[in-house]
Amino acid sequence: MFTAGGKQLSQPWAVVDLFSGAGGMSCGFSRHAGFDLIGAADAQLGKPSAAAGTLGCNATYAANIGLAPVELDLASTAPADACQAMNVGAGAAAVLVACPPCTGFSRTLPGNHLRDDQRNSLVRRVGEYAALLRPDIVIVENAREIVTGRFSGHLRAALDQLASLGYRASADTHFLNEFGLAQRRERALVVAVRQPLPVRSLADLWHGWRVEVKATHVRRAIWDLPPVAAGQRHPADPLHVSPAFRDAVNERRLAAVPPDGGGWADLLEHPDKADLLTPAMARRVERGDLGSHPDIYGRLWWDQPAVTIKRECGHVGNGRYAHPQQDRLCTVREMALLQGFPRDYTFGGSLANMYRHIGDAVPPLISYQLAGLCSWILTGVRPAPEELILPGCHLAPGDLVRA
Repeated sequence: MFTAGGKQLSQPWAVVDLFSGAGGMSCGFSRHAGFDLIGAADAQLGKPSAAAGTLGCNATYAANIGLAPVELDLASTAPADACQAMNVGAGAAAVLVACPPCTGFSRTLPGNHLRDDQRNSLVRRVGEYAALLRPDIVIVENAREIVTGRFSGHLRAALDQLASLGYRASADTHFLNEFGLAQRRERALVVAVRQPLPVRSLADLWHGWRVEVKATHVRRAIWDLPPVAAGQRHPADPLHVSPAFRDAVNERRLAAVPPDGGGWADLLEHPDKADLLTPAMARRVERGDLGSHPDIYGRLWWDQPAVTIKRECGHVGNGRYAHPQQDRLCTVREMALLQGFPRDYTFGGSLANMYRHIGDAVPPLISYQLAGLCSWILTGVRPAPEELILPGCHLAPGDLVRA
């Protein structure tokens, strides 16, 4: 039995997670008393040029969720074979969650506006899995372009197939800081529900309530973590660690960036700018164009949400991922907290892969709310606002105020 809205309800519902990664989506459901994970699958793809299995995310998933995902390339494996490998059959799961790769949709890659990445077609597979498993609810999370972009036809095709199977769906984009994430992360969320169950969204779940803005700031999420130098692990938490600087110039470059929101453009006023600017920076300065990536070598602001944390967040030159004050990249623990992971979540493998595990993940702070949304759809009992707070994250009941 579990509780929702103050009422005792039925036994937990089963969940299957496709493209399960390091467990960001599953974490929210596994830590909600209403749900159990019964199947998960991921190919563990690291860099695009790397072989399957190199990301090592399935070990991180198993260590936290208590279920070993099946290593499968869902692009080349028939859905029936994948379900058999996960040992799940028709009617076994009440909820199917699927987070296909978003790289082919994301606007951060200019070429995505011109050509259709072959990975985008994985969205269409969702309907095939729904036809096999017949869950009550299907949830898809992805980049906003899956709804608004040039190749949104993949989602429309999946929704058409779901409609033919008796599902009704909502497909919305949200800035997740509005739901408490300490990060300005815009994502698409699709919720498809088998009729006659009602279709509801995260916006419906939060209707009448909002999160206090200060609770979504970087300061609130990581202010209490002790100082640590680049390359050093804190003895109380081995994941409170960031990479050591391999290049002395990079170390000097970051030290010269002003605290609390400074960026590489500030180096133009530095007396050693000739040494600190990279050749690419110098060329842009000559052209009078600072480019479309002003965040590289940038520091987070204390009193704003973090920028979007992406899979290649493991280097200060890849975005605004440096600590607001200390001269280093944000540690694995800090990055995980900004991504909405609870403080006891662990990550395994190489340091570079740990950052990829975090950047690829659905924020558990949000997936816990999605679990609450599914509970509401399945039972008709709306969760109380305090039941939307993932234990172990930075939010507290006092952060929730009436809209």
